[in-house]
Amino acid sequence: MVGGTEKTSPDGRGRRRQGELEMQVLTALGSAPGPVTAAWVQEQLGGDLAYTTVITILTRLYAKRAVSRTRAGRSFEWTPMADGAGLVAMRMRKLLDNQEDRDAVLSSFVSSLSSRDEQLLRSLLNEADDPER
Repeated sequence: MVGGTEKTSPDGRGRRRQGELEMQVLTALGSAPGPVTAAWVQEQLGGDLAYTTVITILTRLYAKRAVSRTRAGRSFEWTPMADGAGLVAMRMRKLLDNQEDRDAVLSSFVSSLSSRDEQLLRSLLNEADDPER
């Protein structure tokens, strides 16, 4: 670890840890009574993370448009723009946007779904097509 943040190892564990921390921060923000400081987030996470790590995670989430921030004195107050599911959806969309053959990617994704997930996806697509539902 460097400066309270975990470097990405060749097996990708650092990125997985980063994603877990982002989800934890979003969950904490989701339970906040309103805009909160990084110190508040740090406290909600049990105080185990360095303050600089919390700031780094919040800044990354801000760059991903998963949180917003407003100036509060010399610091910022943070507000969630997305929950954990929204963050994962943004990641999926970003990955899809970077592919040349979107049809192949989507086809491969859909064909790998369990029958339960496929039925859920069909239901969600039907709801999106029929706003009267």
